[in-house]
Amino acid sequence: MKKCITVLLGVVLLSIGLEAFSLGKYGDFSFEKVHKNIYVMHGPVTEPNKENEGFMNNPAIIESKQGLIVVDPGGNYNVGEKVLAEIEKVTKKPILAIFNTHKHGDHWFANKAMVEKFPKATIYADEHMIAEAKAGEAEKWYGILERMTGNLAGTKAFAYPTKALQMGDRVEVDGEVFVVRHPKAAHTDTDLLIEHVNSGTLFLGDNVMVGRFGAFDASSSVLGNKALLEEIMKEKEMAYYIPGHGKSGKREAVVVPYLTYLTVITEAMQKAYVDEVEPYEVIDKVQEKLMDFKTWDGIGHTLGRHLDKVYAEIEEADE
Repeated sequence: MKKCITVLLGVVLLSIGLEAFSLGKYGDFSFEKVHKNIYVMHGPVTEPNKENEGFMNNPAIIESKQGLIVVDPGGNYNVGEKVLAEIEKVTKKPILAIFNTHKHGDHWFANKAMVEKFPKATIYADEHMIAEAKAGEAEKWYGILERMTGNLAGTKAFAYPTKALQMGDRVEVDGEVFVVRHPKAAHTDTDLLIEHVNSGTLFLGDNVMVGRFGAFDASSSVLGNKALLEEIMKEKEMAYYIPGHGKSGKREAVVVPYLTYLTVITEAMQKAYVDEVEPYEVIDKVQEKLMDFKTWDGIGHTLGRHLDKVYAEIEEADE
């Protein structure tokens, strides 16, 4: 009898340990090995909401000999604990370092869950990201995500990045080499593109999204984002590309769709500016050119804002 109880207890504990990170209609989420020693958990391609608990980015891990390097662990402490549990299903190695790609909290608020368990982990980010996060961006994003998800209550303490990076910096962690690039303004003015030299992988942050659209705020530049992706397309192709949201893969599948979208809206607004018509007057014609994107999440309420944004940038450049 005692033996049966022990076996049953073991089964129960095992089932608890193997419990999936499940988000109802969005399904179950786990890390998949996508390229060499790179693992990615592809989050839902939706805006943050109560059903996805604020999880919608692509946390990634690079496995080194002695530990792990994490890129963008997720959007809040509670999600971070679940992401951490999924990491531990891949390996029990400790987290040595974390990279945050930009200032938006849906990518880095889960830092706190990571460093609570691995307090020696160094958190890297662009120097501007750290400054802006501490100057109020973290508080702003906490408010946004709490209103939209209801999943942040009681987790307001932020684990800010601890190591500032600049354009071209090279970081080595346990034999894994990373080179970072900081565009002046693209998705935001705090972005890092992170090249993992060992595997030939480029982490793009939200400068590229696949399957969904995000916002361009006051710190963003549609024209800058477009120019950055055009530059990436001219470079020698890397082995693998990981966007901030949506499926990762080869350059053609990951970078080209978003660049196509930015090109269509930019060219349309350049013509509208020359013709002296407002964005809202041509939005229907623009939508006709974007039929390939009709299933992307958010296009219905973001297209008009994107057109206004790029129109204003074109207007400003002409002054």
